[in-house]
Amino acid sequence: MATSQAASNLQAPLWQLLQATASVAQAVHHGRSMTAAIEQVPKDLRPGVQALSFQAMRWWGRAVAIRKQLARKAPPATADALLCTALALSWRDDLAPYAVHTLVNQAVEAARRHKDMRAQAPFVNACLRRFLRERDALLTATEDDVTAQWNHPAWWVKRLQHDHPDRWATILEAAQVAAPMTLRVNSQHHTVAHYLEALQAQGIEGKVITAEGQPSGVQLDKAVPVHVLPGFSQGHVSVQDAAAQWAAPLLLKGLKAAGPQLRLLDACAAPGGKTGHLLECEPSANVLALDVDPQRCERIQQNVDRLQVHAQIVAADAADPSKWWDGQSFDGILLDAPCTASGIGRRHPDVRWLRRESDVAQLAAIQAKLLKALWPLVRPGGRLLYCTCSVFKAEGETQIQTFVQHNTDALILPSPGHLTPSNVTSDASLRDNGMGEHDGFYYALLEKRSM
Repeated sequence: MATSQAASNLQAPLWQLLQATASVAQAVHHGRSMTAAIEQVPKDLRPGVQALSFQAMRWWGRAVAIRKQLARKAPPATADALLCTALALSWRDDLAPYAVHTLVNQAVEAARRHKDMRAQAPFVNACLRRFLRERDALLTATEDDVTAQWNHPAWWVKRLQHDHPDRWATILEAAQVAAPMTLRVNSQHHTVAHYLEALQAQGIEGKVITAEGQPSGVQLDKAVPVHVLPGFSQGHVSVQDAAAQWAAPLLLKGLKAAGPQLRLLDACAAPGGKTGHLLECEPSANVLALDVDPQRCERIQQNVDRLQVHAQIVAADAADPSKWWDGQSFDGILLDAPCTASGIGRRHPDVRWLRRESDVAQLAAIQAKLLKALWPLVRPGGRLLYCTCSVFKAEGETQIQTFVQHNTDALILPSPGHLTPSNVTSDASLRDNGMGEHDGFYYALLEKRSM
């Protein structure tokens, strides 16, 4: 049990942390992201609540299945959220952040001290005491429940089984493990080897990762606050997953400018990590960064300011070029399209519970619309890199196959295809994937042929 780590996060009585964690879970149930819900938690509670919320979301499927065994009819939503939170945190001794009996006692206390749950406290107490007595039998009774077994919606599991028949279980298992902290080293300031030495001088250990076969960043053995990273405020390093670090090198490798400088578009740019990476690799490039949300554009600006690079940032819908395009073709376009985020479940375990099966087709339609709108903006001989942080083929391989069938001037260059978590490239177009652990991603590099 991680009791010592949990104790270090303890900012308040455990019952109070459990109340707040249950409120986060309830917000997710109503369609709000866990990140946004945690931001509403009082600051003194936030570190502990964040840790508990991440764990609860990872094991929510099992928790709900156990609750259904304990009470066929769900209690009122607030009490149900607390009950399922307690079950998610305590269903296995080796995963519990506190002693299981402590979690149970404090969950009951949380119910007693909450005005909207006080009447349900005896019910919560009865359910959790029965759980302690009959835990093995209850777990056995939930084994045939797909959602309980894999802690993902049944439709999600079924889609992965279809899309990745040899890898689906590994993808689901990877989502249950916290992601490592991975850094992208700014090549304008340091080599990766030199930055690793600077980290080690601060007592921070890590290992080198690669993108496009070249050292690109460092995966830390243990996460640290960004302010302790050497040169972070000066833009010497950024936090970025290993899979996402492939985007800029893939687009830029061998790309020639039609004019005096490369003209690039980052079509769905927020929060600006890939925009910054493009400019780290090609500081003289003329980069236009778009995002439909003005507030998210502010995040892009903050990121490029920290990196001390310049991009033109415009709040606009990339799918409607008539509102923002100046008529000059681009040498390269990066389209990191909106998607289900099914590849980043280990970083955002709430996503699996926020998504609905119908979202896949709806998002695939948006991706197709973006591809159709942006492809005419690529000059002959130029390139478009399409990527999503998804492991669903409807948002990756199938999307691109459909696109090239309808656009005979589009040539697929060697591309990673679907990167599944902690795995080498599935399409084997690029065999030098030395990233180690990484999120799920899809990449397709398209070149426009002269017709």
